[in-house]
Amino acid sequence: MQENIFGLTLDELREKLKPMKVPSFRAAQILEWLYQKNIYNFAEMTNLPLSLREELSQKLVADSGEVVDNKVSEDGRTNKMLVRFSDKVAVETVLMRQKYGNSICISSQAGCSVGCSFCASTVKGLDRNMTKGEMLAQAMKSQELVSKNNERIGNIVIMGSGEPLLNYENVLAFIRLVHEKYCMNIGYRNITVSTSGIIPMMEKLAQENLPITLSLSLHAPEDKLRSELMPVNKRYPLIDVVKAADDYAEKTKRRVTYEYILINDINDSPEQAKSLAGLLKNKLANVNLIPINPVVERGFTRPSAKKIKNFWDILQKQHINATIRKEMGTDINAACGQLRNEYLDASSSEKTQKNG
Repeated sequence: MQENIFGLTLDELREKLKPMKVPSFRAAQILEWLYQKNIYNFAEMTNLPLSLREELSQKLVADSGEVVDNKVSEDGRTNKMLVRFSDKVAVETVLMRQKYGNSICISSQAGCSVGCSFCASTVKGLDRNMTKGEMLAQAMKSQELVSKNNERIGNIVIMGSGEPLLNYENVLAFIRLVHEKYCMNIGYRNITVSTSGIIPMMEKLAQENLPITLSLSLHAPEDKLRSELMPVNKRYPLIDVVKAADDYAEKTKRRVTYEYILINDINDSPEQAKSLAGLLKNKLANVNLIPINPVVERGFTRPSAKKIKNFWDILQKQHINATIRKEMGTDINAACGQLRNEYLDASSSEKTQKNG
């Protein structure tokens, strides 16, 4: 069986090639084809000897998965892709063309086990973790799209399906790999990791000495409601999570982003805005207000534009730095998990018809 080398670091590939007696400099050439030129067929790597290309083709494979669905927003600024791997597990990645550059949102897990009540990612549960190579594959699929216009991916957000800090080792390995010059050369300051508040891993991340941005999913200003929306709060209560975020900001000198999904008549009242302001007062923080993308299975709706603006105004008056996320891709169901759920439903229906 051919072994997949996509996602290996330079040192890992050198070790892999040692039994084949391949000179170490060839590893750098191979990775240049994979990560810089998006060429995955050894036969096309023309600066390698023909005999080596043939041997590589027999023993190894560079499998970055395949895009089985690619939805494009009406304005052409957002792509939502479903990337499927050899075991038929599929995950989503979203490419957003912003004024300041191209950003991508990738998935760290196929599905999610955290169980947030408003999120499409948790509807089907957790399938498995993504490897560093599978996370890189999502990024590279996006890079292939923008390369057509001689552009690059500038920012990576690990905020798609899954809880990144429950796949800690693979996520950190991906971050280090995608930062390498021989890979995508993404600066650490241009990488954001999202979490629902897994405190031990937040503390561990703070010790990594990496200037990446931490994004904390908050979504409620008090424990009772947050526990209803996010069961993880029962294990890691709100005050403790915010303290862990404070410690991260102090250790890294990086401003923490607090994500707050606005849900109509659930967490969008003026009183809740004031409570949120009190919770974050005098902290190195930014609040990202996100009008909810409605998920059919969940039944939540988004507030009116007026209520959203009122919530933002209250935070501003309390001197809390806050932004309202500009919507991108709502016409293609760009919320986390929606496209994957469609894929799983279709696959299940197909199996049922075959068995019927």
